[in-house]
Amino acid sequence: MTDYREWDEIYRRYPLEDLGWELGKPRPILVEYLQQGLLPKGRTLDICCGAGTNTIYLAQNGFEVTGIDISPTAIAIAKQKAKAAGVIINFLVESFIELPFTDGKFDFVWDMGCFHHVSEEERATFIAGVNRVLKANGTYMLTCFSYRNGPSWNHFTKQQLIDLFGSFFELGKFQDYPSVEGDRVTRYFYTLLMKKRLS
Repeated sequence: MTDYREWDEIYRRYPLEDLGWELGKPRPILVEYLQQGLLPKGRTLDICCGAGTNTIYLAQNGFEVTGIDISPTAIAIAKQKAKAAGVIINFLVESFIELPFTDGKFDFVWDMGCFHHVSEEERATFIAGVNRVLKANGTYMLTCFSYRNGPSWNHFTKQQLIDLFGSFFELGKFQDYPSVEGDRVTRYFYTLLMKKRLS
């Protein structure tokens, strides 16, 4: 099994403003989909929640949110931010590979940049885990690196995502777009909205 604990070293070593994925504000794509009424306001898992910015935004908008991250430092920051924001969130230091939740617990799983850091040999386990903790017809919103960033093991084409997720989920809205990240570098992402199959 891959050891993902180096993420805690990153959060301990660098200020948040130096980390590309930490925007300091909710992801525009998350705000857009929420405002369009595409996301179910029930039990929600923010997987790889980092410093908790998106997690807090969801809680402020009526979601019952659990946020997990492998980094104790990130979770400590997220807890402080949630307290300051006056929202109640269940933040846990947990692995995204071995999700410690009962089957069908969540209505919605939000994944900002988690899947594209899962090792190739653990992708199937990760996808099955997300599928397992979702209720039937639950929603999974995936945001991951696009192939438009250049060749890499974790930069995906649309067809690769279809092949990886299509047997577990009904695939819905696809978007492919650039984003100016927290480190002021423009990167390309896919966001894919999916529903857990009823069968």
